[in-house]
Amino acid sequence: MSGAPTIDLSIIPESQRAAVLAVLRERDALRETNRRLEHLIAELNQVVHGKRSEKLNDDERQLAFEDLETAVAEAETRQDAEVGPRTPSRRAARRNRGHLPESLPRVEQVIKPDSLLCPCGCGEMHRIGEDRTERLDIVPAQLRVIVTVRPKYACRRCAEGVTQAPAPAHLIEGGLPTEGALAHVLVSKYADHLPLYRQSQILARAGIELHRSTLADWVGTAAFHLGPVVDRLAEHLKTSTKLFMDETTAPVLDPGRGRTKTGYLWALARDDRSWGGGDPPGVVFTYAPDRAGDNAERILQGFDGILQLDGYTGYNRLTRPSRTGGAPITVAHCWAHARRKLKEIFDRDGSEIAAEGLRQIAELYRIEAEIRGMGSGQRLSARQARSAPLVAAFGEWLQLQYRRVSLKSRLGEKLAYIHRHWNGLQTFLHDGRVEIDSNNVENLIRPIALTRKNALFAGHDEGGRSWAGIASLIATAKVNRVEPFAYLKATLEAVAAGYPQAHID
Repeated sequence: MSGAPTIDLSIIPESQRAAVLAVLRERDALRETNRRLEHLIAELNQVVHGKRSEKLNDDERQLAFEDLETAVAEAETRQDAEVGPRTPSRRAARRNRGHLPESLPRVEQVIKPDSLLCPCGCGEMHRIGEDRTERLDIVPAQLRVIVTVRPKYACRRCAEGVTQAPAPAHLIEGGLPTEGALAHVLVSKYADHLPLYRQSQILARAGIELHRSTLADWVGTAAFHLGPVVDRLAEHLKTSTKLFMDETTAPVLDPGRGRTKTGYLWALARDDRSWGGGDPPGVVFTYAPDRAGDNAERILQGFDGILQLDGYTGYNRLTRPSRTGGAPITVAHCWAHARRKLKEIFDRDGSEIAAEGLRQIAELYRIEAEIRGMGSGQRLSARQARSAPLVAAFGEWLQLQYRRVSLKSRLGEKLAYIHRHWNGLQTFLHDGRVEIDSNNVENLIRPIALTRKNALFAGHDEGGRSWAGIASLIATAKVNRVEPFAYLKATLEAVAAGYPQAHID
């Protein structure tokens, strides 16, 4: 378009110059819009395909996509406006309009013509059909006050006393919040990653002055009452014969030193969906002030079976005959971690050895993608027939490279990691329920990282424990496609009403 010829307006009749000028202005506007779109596309490509040193982490990438896509939409809308009204644009057609659930309330707006009289004078026209369109409307969160009125009754003829209905039970007796308000604060903090001080600011805009410390009291009270549910969830998970385990940092304020210390949230998870297991998925987080392996041993008391995890050495004690709390655990190590070790070397040095290892691991993952969703027996048969020879060949290749490469080199260190965990990397070949990696539990703990990033740290170790318990229920609700607010509200209401712990299941 930049090479378009210049038009000499002097040769155009004066009566037509205004129309030509309008077309030229539209052309120039389209040129500018197209240049901006090309620039935005280049930035999107940089986010996706840029050099490793320039790439963003998952959170930063999401933010970049949000703003770049917003800018693209703005530019395309300007282009539509400059071109003028026309039939629905391709841009509108390719946008995902989303799905509006049937459960949402519908507010119908019937728009009738100004007149129903036939233009020919035949009288009033009859309705022969209709067009219906649906759009999503959002009403901001509504704050309201629940006023409980308990009338008093007395007999006019005698003095037998006054009758009045008992006050309904509240989780926080004499406090401001309903159980719904408590659930909203919990979900906002631990599912939507809004720290309490920000929630306090949001409420202040609606005229509700609630200090962060008040909200913290609410969270602590709710965490205490939800504790038995979390404990029972942990017991239920440990009845499984195969679980995942992982740990992630949880910065905690250390008042005595005036800075934060590193605590840990240990995740114990079950997810049998990929092979059609009958037990529902779930996860329980347990806070610990450090990463010592005895934390894992304590958390897993009562569990005997296969544990899928990464290569952290703190788990080694679980496989020993001296293990406290049960028999030695069978470990299934994670091929994704093995792959990452080689990927680090390949991205840095372009190592042909690392590239060959990545190619062989990719073949294993290709088989896993094909058998995902099959029963455990079918998965086991496929792995023994197709994956086992590939793993054996990888093992021979690993031994050869392990002897050739200096163990002091970066590549040697990565190969040594895979070599140390070789037995655990083969566990998936012998049980169709076992996954090839521990990505399931890593996906479950990702929201913890978002909460950590927004809240910066927990105020103390007890805050870390509250964080762990509430996050357990929210994450388990989400993985089971249960709306967390509805679940927590119903649970807190049941607890307030005296629901017996004997029926907690």
